[in-house]
Amino acid sequence: AALARAASAPASAYAPARAARPSLSRAFAASAALPSTMKAAVVRETGPAENLVVETDYPVPALPDDGVIVANEYAGINFIDTYHRKGLYARDMPFVGGQEGSGTIAAVSDKAKAAGYAVGDKVAYSILQTYSEFAAVPTGKLMPVPEGLGMDVAACVPVQGLTAHYLTTDAHAGLCKPGDWMLIHGVGGGTCQWAAQMAKIQGYKVIGTTSEAKREVAEATGCDELIVLKNAPGATFEDYSSVDVAARVMEVTGGAGAKAVIDGIGLATWEISLASLGRRGIFVSFGNASGTVPAFEPLKLIGKSLFMTRPKLLDYVPDVPSMRARSEEVFGWIKEGKLKVGVDRSFKLDDAADGHKYLESGASTGKVLYQIK
Repeated sequence: AALARAASAPASAYAPARAARPSLSRAFAASAALPSTMKAAVVRETGPAENLVVETDYPVPALPDDGVIVANEYAGINFIDTYHRKGLYARDMPFVGGQEGSGTIAAVSDKAKAAGYAVGDKVAYSILQTYSEFAAVPTGKLMPVPEGLGMDVAACVPVQGLTAHYLTTDAHAGLCKPGDWMLIHGVGGGTCQWAAQMAKIQGYKVIGTTSEAKREVAEATGCDELIVLKNAPGATFEDYSSVDVAARVMEVTGGAGAKAVIDGIGLATWEISLASLGRRGIFVSFGNASGTVPAFEPLKLIGKSLFMTRPKLLDYVPDVPSMRARSEEVFGWIKEGKLKVGVDRSFKLDDAADGHKYLESGASTGKVLYQIK
């Protein structure tokens, strides 16, 4: 319904609220020009976290013809950023890391001004290149931040929030209906902490998996059933060999199995996920936290006529109306208190490598950010 409403909404409906800090707006407006260089975390060669190097003289991007320059306050750290850094997902070199940010508009093009944007507006967005002091953002990628919402929370929405949203609303292709059982792995961590809450908001019955170390966080998501696994040796993430998850799912569902599994773990869980599904259930594999899912024969699905999808966010926000509809619903749930956003840690941009190491360690119990300013 939200997507349908957005498709018919005029462009003016998306005009952002003015920033609550007029002094910042005046400061930007009074500036003769933006600086020519900035601080940014740059990858010039793929590899370990140490290859994410902070540079202080990286060029400030040019103002887009139909866009703005955002002075970043926060940048989200996501697993996909580590895949880019390691070369799992290819990028042209060199590149500034990140694809999720929030901040204040520092410069606007004429087209952006005509679309209702102004210097000082608070926005969140998703583009490639957010681990930096400034970012050039097309107007079509901007998400106006509601009045009173913290910019750290706002930075969590463009990738993690919208990913959890499409995973629970659409990635299961309607094969899972409100009232059906949905298994969500890793609900004590980042994206799936959101997904569990969103699934409950929409009326699904949720079984979540989590580690002993993250049990308290996972319990706060409101899952109907929580499967608590032992910590992996020397780590805080789940040891999926410590509990027979599929057997427990069958027990909870009375032998019917889950209608959908949302799995961002990957290598350690894909077979568990397939075994946990009921007839004509769908395996939604969206991440590789433990390693990539190997190729497997389609005949592996025949036992229960299963479905499998490997989705990505961009195919679920292909245009401005769909992006705005999703972001507005997520922002609305946050403002209404239905959705709790847990910011685990904020690293200084100077400590860029440490941010990636922390996320990859599996220790996080919520969103991990860089604080830019």
